[in-house]
Amino acid sequence: MKDKEAILKRLKRIEGQVRGLQKMVEQDRYCADVLTQLASVEQALSATGKVVLKNHLQTCVTSAVKGASPAEAEKKFDEIVHLFGRHWR
Repeated sequence: MKDKEAILKRLKRIEGQVRGLQKMVEQDRYCADVLTQLASVEQALSATGKVVLKNHLQTCVTSAVKGASPAEAEKKFDEIVHLFGRHWR
């Protein structure tokens, strides 16, 4: 996977944020502060998802489109449509 190290770095940072959220809840921190941190985690996950999507489009999908098999290209396009329908409503 292209950008694997950068993606892993992002995910480890997000993991730390989630552990911080767990501590906030354990410590009965103010709900608005917890919600602010949750929004931050959601944004970080979304940004990471965009990096993975870009990687997928630049590698797997591009290879399928450039390949000799129209069926494989169609399969990749269907996969992308399915992903967008499931994750970005």
